[in-house]
Amino acid sequence: MKKRVLVLGCTGSIGSQTIDIIRNMPERFELCGVAAGHNARAVEKLCSEFGCKGTVFSSDGTEGLKNLIESSNADIAVNGIAGAAGLEPSVMVLEAGIDLALANKETVVMAWPVILGIARKSRASIIPVDSEHSAVFNLTQKIGSENISELVITASGGPFRNFTDEQLANVTVEQALKHPTWNMGPKITIDSASLANKGLEVIEACRLFGFDAENVKVVVHPQSLIHSLVRTKDGVLYAQISNPDMRHPIFGALVWPEYAQNYLEPFDLAGNEMSFFKPRTESFPLLKYAYECAKKGNSYPIAFNASNEIAVQAFIEKKCSFRQLAQITELTLQKDWSAVPLSVNDVFEADKLARKTARGILLSVNGGF
Repeated sequence: MKKRVLVLGCTGSIGSQTIDIIRNMPERFELCGVAAGHNARAVEKLCSEFGCKGTVFSSDGTEGLKNLIESSNADIAVNGIAGAAGLEPSVMVLEAGIDLALANKETVVMAWPVILGIARKSRASIIPVDSEHSAVFNLTQKIGSENISELVITASGGPFRNFTDEQLANVTVEQALKHPTWNMGPKITIDSASLANKGLEVIEACRLFGFDAENVKVVVHPQSLIHSLVRTKDGVLYAQISNPDMRHPIFGALVWPEYAQNYLEPFDLAGNEMSFFKPRTESFPLLKYAYECAKKGNSYPIAFNASNEIAVQAFIEKKCSFRQLAQITELTLQKDWSAVPLSVNDVFEADKLARKTARGILLSVNGGF
C-alpha cells in the first residue's frame, strides 16, 4: 500500500527533493497535498501533476493550511519550511495525529518540550530529516541510547573555513551563498557559513536525543560524507556515511522504521578522502553562543534563533556585515531569557520579544534596518 505524503514548503530545497523521491518511486509514495509560502503557480502545477490538494500561506493563511492538513488523509508530513514560520505547521500536523518528518529545526530549538507533549498526546512520531540528526537517529535506534556516551555532529565548515579573521571581515553575501558541498536554501546556506546552523543543530541534538551539551561535540569534516557519529561507552566511534544528498535522510524518514531499496546512488568508499578539524569557535562565535543557550535552556534557544534570523535577513539585504551576524546575536543574548515557555503562545511571545530586541540592536550598531 502506498504511503500518502504531505509536503509543507514544497518549493524549497527539502520540499523539491521530497517530491523528486515521490516522482521517482510512484509505487511506494503518493503526494496527497502541498503547501508553499508564495509561489501559487508552482503549487498549481504540482496539484495538476499529482492530482493533489494545495495551499499558499500568503493568500490562504493559517486556516487554509489547517484545512489542507486535516483533509489530506496523510500518513506522513514533511515539514521543509524554513525558519520560525515552520513551527505552527509542525503543531498542526502533530495535533492531527500525522507522523512528522521534520526538517524545520526551529520546531525543536524553539518549542521542543511543548512539541513533544503534543506528539505524545496524539501518538504521532517525529522523525528528524536534517542529515546530522537523521544519522544520530538511526545510530541510536541500532545501538541504543543507553550505550552511547557522546554524539559527534559533523560540519562542512562552510565556504570560509580557511579564511583569516581579516578576510571574514570583508565577506560578501554572494560568497556566503556559495556552499562547497550542499545545495540548500539561502538562510541555511548563510547559517552554514557562520556556523549558526551547526549551533542550532547542537541545541536540536540535545533536545531530540536527551544529551547534555557537554556530550554533543562538533567536528569539521569538509567532504560532508560522514553525517554524524556516536561514541559508545567503550570509547568506539560509529559513523553514518553517505553522499551529501538530502534525499537520503528524506527517504529514510519516509520509510521509517523500514530500510528500503531506492534509486539513489550508493556511496563508494574507494577514491574518497576524509579529513577532520576542530571548529574555530573564536572566529565563528555563533557556535559557542549556541552551546551556552543549550546549557541555559528556557527561552535562550528561542532568542538565539530569532536574533540570528533577523541578522541573516539584514545580511542578505546588505544592511549588516558577516561579522555582525554574531555581534547582533551576542548582544541579544545578554538580555534575560530565563522565562520558561509553557505553551506555543509563550514560545511565540518570546520569539517576538527577541526579534524586537535584535532589530533594536541592529539599528544601534549599524544605523538602520
